[in-house]
Amino acid sequence: MDRVHDPLMSPLVWDLAHIAAFEELWLCVRTGGIDPLRPDLLSVYDALETPRSVRGDVPHLDLTGAREYMRAVRERALRVRESGAGDVVWDMVIQHEHQHNETMLQTLALAEPGVYAPPGARARPRGATRTGGMVRIPGGPFLAGSDERGFAYDNERPRHEVHLAEFEIDALPVTNGDFLEFVEAGGYRHPELWSEDGWAWVREDGVSGPLYWTGDGRERRFDRVVEIEAGLPVMHVSWFEADAYARWAGKRLPTELEWEKAAAWGPDASEPRRYPWGDTDATPERANLDQTAFGPVPAGALAAGASAYGVLGLAGDAWEWTSSEFSGYAGFRAFPYREYSEVFFGSHYRVLRGGSWATRPRVARNTFRNWDYPQRRQIFSGFRCAA
Repeated sequence: MDRVHDPLMSPLVWDLAHIAAFEELWLCVRTGGIDPLRPDLLSVYDALETPRSVRGDVPHLDLTGAREYMRAVRERALRVRESGAGDVVWDMVIQHEHQHNETMLQTLALAEPGVYAPPGARARPRGATRTGGMVRIPGGPFLAGSDERGFAYDNERPRHEVHLAEFEIDALPVTNGDFLEFVEAGGYRHPELWSEDGWAWVREDGVSGPLYWTGDGRERRFDRVVEIEAGLPVMHVSWFEADAYARWAGKRLPTELEWEKAAAWGPDASEPRRYPWGDTDATPERANLDQTAFGPVPAGALAAGASAYGVLGLAGDAWEWTSSEFSGYAGFRAFPYREYSEVFFGSHYRVLRGGSWATRPRVARNTFRNWDYPQRRQIFSGFRCAA
């Protein structure tokens, strides 16, 4: 728990105590008006004051101390909850914890084999027959972003009308089998397929395939090395790789608003859907899946998860890279804290949409915007193409 498994990631015990410190700050101190239990810990576990690069070096709680701190904070927070205060803040704190749960799984995936062994493989539904088809999304207006009901992060607001030209989008995410064709066609050896920064990254890092592919037809999944399953969505690819593949395929990556329209809108819509399949946080098929299966389902396996336009697999298997840089919508207002979104706006980050198998349903809504550097691959990231 206290080891730095990768320079990109925090020690797991830091993440655990950070969840508790965030809960104490927002629920106990700022909502309940209670003095903090450990004022000294609020800066240690502040994500900006203690960046990832130093979290393994600064003094922090051990596992026993982190668990005890979390237990004590939770008891106080529940007393605040009994007073009826802070409904919106509670939603934020819960989603923050869910997001760090996924980050901790990323760390465990990066750790050396043997550090963590997830439960054994479980039966998964079969995928759709791959046809290479695309879905036409008609041009015209739609409502993008979140309205004021319930909790959403500041970068999801305000809701606004967007006019898009007609486009096509892949009915299914790009699969391992699809991406293997790109690799075998020499995709990593042809600079004309890559952006200038992407080709420099390939050359400098010696990249020749997705992060956990071993080069012999297998891939590492946590503690196991298994045969690559052609029908699964390709995962742990960077934006650079997704962009190069799309160019090789004669397509492009969708913008984030094209992705959102394909997920949230439909031929007869007057209001956007919260999730691709509707307004409940899981389809009957996905609700019945074992949430500890530690991986995606085959592309197209969950027919009930289709959007109103008939696009499959938009949420719940892999985050999907888009072509869009991360910035605020017109009328953006930082809430509830400026450090969540605004400090990351700019051309350095690309937006991902949809949510992965490790994303809790409360987070994986159509309007949720994730972001990362274009070279990053530790996230459970895949993509689909547009034209």
